[in-house]
Amino acid sequence: MNTIVVKFGGSSLASAAQFRKVGDILRADPARRFLVVSAPGKRYDGDTKVTDMLYRCYDLAAAGEDFSSALEAVRARYGEIAEGLGIRFDLESALAPIAEHLRKGPQRDYMASRGEYLNARLMAAWLGWTFLDSAEYIRFRADGVLDPETTYALLGEVMAKTEKAVIPGFYGADASGRVVTFSRGGSDVTGAIAARASKADLYENWTDVSGMLFTDPRIVPNPSYIPFINYRELRELSYMGASVLHEDAVFPARRAGIPINIRNTNRPEDPGTLIAAEAPAGTVIGPVTGIAGRKGFDTVLVEKSMMNSEIGFAARLLDTFAAHGVPFEHCPTGIDTMSVVVSADAFRPHREEILAALEALKPDNLKVEEGLAMIAVVGCGMVENKGIAARILGAVTAAGVNIRMIDQGSSELNIIIGVREEDYETAIRGLYKEFHQ
Repeated sequence: MNTIVVKFGGSSLASAAQFRKVGDILRADPARRFLVVSAPGKRYDGDTKVTDMLYRCYDLAAAGEDFSSALEAVRARYGEIAEGLGIRFDLESALAPIAEHLRKGPQRDYMASRGEYLNARLMAAWLGWTFLDSAEYIRFRADGVLDPETTYALLGEVMAKTEKAVIPGFYGADASGRVVTFSRGGSDVTGAIAARASKADLYENWTDVSGMLFTDPRIVPNPSYIPFINYRELRELSYMGASVLHEDAVFPARRAGIPINIRNTNRPEDPGTLIAAEAPAGTVIGPVTGIAGRKGFDTVLVEKSMMNSEIGFAARLLDTFAAHGVPFEHCPTGIDTMSVVVSADAFRPHREEILAALEALKPDNLKVEEGLAMIAVVGCGMVENKGIAARILGAVTAAGVNIRMIDQGSSELNIIIGVREEDYETAIRGLYKEFHQ
């Protein structure tokens, strides 16, 4: 039997109406056998996510203050969903252990996890599916790191015996039973873990967008969607912040060869974005898959005659940054020049010490250029298409933007350009106009 693991985010589960949409999607394909849920998100602008409501309960209890009104607000949210679905759900019994936990000494991770826990129990009751508590099957080591071998064994065994189940996302537990959470957005990770444990044919990640966008919609209105992206391209674009998927969620599915499909709960007819090692037969691959970027970089420019013949110069230069805990982002070089692009936030607190240490290398010239933005043009198809670099430079130049830096990785998977921060949006729009499919 084919198996699809589906994960729905908080916006997809914020109300009874959204629950019904999820039910329709599940019923549309019998292969959708395992459902991973987030906690209810915002119903409207200005609303509060349930996870934030639970954090409020924790903060009050930890401070020795009365948390009853805050917990009542949580009860009201789930009560509203249950009433809207027309089901009887013993919410008081589910909330009683949470209230007791708050009275006896709250644990932050435990409280944060209760949104997913309650939502999964409610969803399982409505669907008539089995509820599998992640605390019993997703195992963390004592240091808070996931224990994948134990997790896959425990979860895989129970999923093999279960026809259909709802699994709360975002958390697991250590060997003592203490609840441990992933970082925010970790329900994506739970979904990928469940997909691997069940040896699923597909992992569907349902959210409020119809896949990954070609570029930032805050800069380019209504950009096109990316129909297919491979793992390497996703990594490059995610690094620049252009992902709708928790980055850690990719790896369990990738290692198992399970494709990921990002879909829109509110537009289930849209095919979304498929993430896989290889594109399905017949997929048209353009030269550029996506464009992403970030502001907030500085560049340290070092010039020294005969730098290329001074053995160990580059290593000593980069070691200076490492000694102060500042990683470098990019490092374009010439015969007598070397530029080190760093995060401004990481560099500026140590700027004077680093520059003083670099003076010991006796450079002919040393300066810092602040306020840069980096833009990555990503696509495996670039290597097979001539003139892509020329098109990038031409598009940015035509937009009236001066390029401060250009760097291309050895894989020819991406070309990165640096521009002044004030030119960032203009450059993105120019590149989108040139390359969008």
